[in-house]
This record gives sequence, structure tokens and C-alpha cells, in this order.
Amino acid sequence: GITSMFPKIITTGYKMLHLIRFFTAGQDEVKAWTIREKTKAPQAAGTIHTDFERGFIMAEVMHFPDFKEHGSEVRSTCVGFAWHILLIS
Repeated sequence: GITSMFPKIITTGYKMLHLIRFFTAGQDEVKAWTIREKTKAPQAAGTIHTDFERGFIMAEVMHFPDFKEHGSEVRSTCVGFAWHILLIS
């Protein structure tokens, strides 16, 4: 069969433009958000909604491979594979 080049084009484009993705997850959906590399957590939250940037307090962060390995947010947190980013002003 024919192999699509779309994944490689998208990945290369993200790298050239210095973009990354972060994900938000609820009980029934997962969303991907695109931001520039080195964007600080409050500004990343503002990508979702401007109120989130103004009211930012904390983000819980984990790498997807750790989340996948442990099977849930709770398990990843319990075994120490999640950490918090706090806004200190």
C-alpha cells in the first residue's frame, strides 16, 4: 500500500515552527492544544480560555508514556510520575 506523508509533514512543520502539543483530558474527551515551545504554564492555559490565564494557580503535569504505562492519572500521581507547576508571584 501507499504510505501517507502527512504525519511526517506535520511533525516537521511543528519542529520548524517550534510548536508543541499539550493535552487536556476529561472523563469523556481528550483535546490537543498547540503552543510554542517554552510557553509558560499560565499562557498555555490561556490557549484554552483567557480566564484560565488570568486565574491560573496550578497545573498537574505528566508525560504521556508514564500515564499510558500506569493506566490512569491517579496511578501516575500515586507512583510519583506527575508533578505540579505552581504560579508564584
